[in-house]
Amino acid sequence: MVFKRLLGAIGAGGPSVDTVLDGGAALPGGALTGRVLLRGGGSAVDIEHIGLELLARVEAEHAEGESEGSVVFERFTVGGGFRLGEEEARELPFSVPLPWETPVTELHGQALGIVLGVRTEVAVAGARDKGDLDPLAVRPLPVQEAVLEAFGGLGFGFRSADLEYGRIGGTGQQLPFYQEIELTPAPQYAHAMNELELTFLASSAGVEIVLEADKRGGPFSSGHDALTRFTVRHEDARAVDWQAEVDGWIRRMTEHHDAYGGHAAYGHDVYGGHAAYGHDGAPGPGHRSGPGLGTAVAAGAAGLAVGVVGGMVAAEAVDEIGDFFEGDEEDDGDEA
Repeated sequence: MVFKRLLGAIGAGGPSVDTVLDGGAALPGGALTGRVLLRGGGSAVDIEHIGLELLARVEAEHAEGESEGSVVFERFTVGGGFRLGEEEARELPFSVPLPWETPVTELHGQALGIVLGVRTEVAVAGARDKGDLDPLAVRPLPVQEAVLEAFGGLGFGFRSADLEYGRIGGTGQQLPFYQEIELTPAPQYAHAMNELELTFLASSAGVEIVLEADKRGGPFSSGHDALTRFTVRHEDARAVDWQAEVDGWIRRMTEHHDAYGGHAAYGHDVYGGHAAYGHDGAPGPGHRSGPGLGTAVAAGAAGLAVGVVGGMVAAEAVDEIGDFFEGDEEDDGDEA
């Protein structure tokens, strides 16, 4: 157990803090539980506020190019209003709700290169100081896992995943960024697309699934992006033949004629029976682009028994995550 002494705002000899998250990966929309451990320093102090911040490393596109930075996407107050005695040890258990759109960081225990963290903030004598920063692991919801398993069963493979700063138009997106999971096409669709990008936008009611295909050009046409969206319910995770369902999505997407100036964009609520967009003739979600994090994840055709490809790639992913947690201790910026 490593305590971080709060020196910047409180001074030498002040209290120290350590946050311990409960074991196992959390679920989007579920509870994040753990304990904040405090240890008093050389004198008693009044602890005014103890907070937790959820951070994500995101990529942002600018006119000058691209950059990476950390974004705080949720804050919680988990304690405060008490006096911590000299050398006193105190434990504060907490349980806070994760946002439904919290990105998935792992599949079947394999890291995707998505970096999330939980940072502790303690306020003493009117001054706030950052405590430790702990990595946050998040596994997919059952319906998200079922959809991903279906893609794997159809022969799609995982290439990379990242977080993009910005919003997808025409959706119910709540967070200031979204996750892209980049897939290599299954053999039966390799003639129609170069790659497929998948985004989950979960809520208490279900999950919006946004697909963007980089479609191949033909002898008399150039390639372009095709966008579509589907809405599914949480309770249908085990009640639907997802491989057949997903195959139908891809067939409609690849066979759909170009619209809206070359970008095929249409919507479908799988169990709602009506188009997701189209009331005003708008194309729905906006164009999304951006490179992956360079962490390749391969999925076998039999399903998502995910494995990191090559020790070199795995080592790079670990370095990126380590750099984030080391660098963020000195960087209090909230946005990329």
